[in-house]
Amino acid sequence: MDESPLAKRAQQPVNLTKPVAEAGIRASDADRDRIAEILREALAVGRLDAEEHAERIDLVYRAKTMGELEPLVRDLPAEDGGPRRQPASAAYGDGPGAAPPDQTMVAIFSASTRKGRWRVPGRINAVAIFGSVEIDLTEGIFQQQQVQINVTAIFGSVEIRVPENITLRSNGSGVLGAFEVETNESVEGDAPVVQVNGYAVLGSVEAKAKRGKWLRDLRDDLRGARRAWQEQRRDERRALHEQRRDERGAWREQRRDERRERHGRLHGGWD
Repeated sequence: MDESPLAKRAQQPVNLTKPVAEAGIRASDADRDRIAEILREALAVGRLDAEEHAERIDLVYRAKTMGELEPLVRDLPAEDGGPRRQPASAAYGDGPGAAPPDQTMVAIFSASTRKGRWRVPGRINAVAIFGSVEIDLTEGIFQQQQVQINVTAIFGSVEIRVPENITLRSNGSGVLGAFEVETNESVEGDAPVVQVNGYAVLGSVEAKAKRGKWLRDLRDDLRGARRAWQEQRRDERRALHEQRRDERGAWREQRRDERRERHGRLHGGWD
């Protein structure tokens, strides 16, 4: 099967004349996750179609070096339209080195929700216009201590829930609307700090701690998440290996059948 131009480009040998830091450095799990998140956002806004996204995601998790990852997002601009910058290394927790990229949640006459186990980025932008946005951090994995949430609610609502043992602060206002943040100061000096900024115009913004939800030990959480990801990757590789083995077996069987058929026709013609 012919490989696509993108696959060929990603699998080209690293140019040894380049600085190691530019292309030859080995990619980490966090680097692959970061590139996968960029591709997910590109799919969400229509820069990539489903087939292109699937092709690139497959190459992401086969990449060994940063030089193989970079071509996969080279044609995707940053949010400001300029060159994409690499995120700073994580300053919090014991997880992979790179923090997840900023996330934007938009609900226009619709709803947008983020909850469950997910890596919390350093910045979240939430926009609700005649819609609702729900951000639940109670089971989130914090890879940095400072998290900023910028909210805009116009005839809409933004609801934020955090664990009880983190610091929650705010700087916002309501214009014929409600901007209600139950601020909280954690007794733990190294606890994450969530800062909620923005405004509500004929809408509502609400942020508070969810009772009974506590942020567990970050190091254990991050190690557990990484182990789960590694196990998932092993299962995927095993399934892919078995699929390719079955495909090779089917191809060999087909070739044998074709040879038998040709042999039968040849000998039948001599009879």
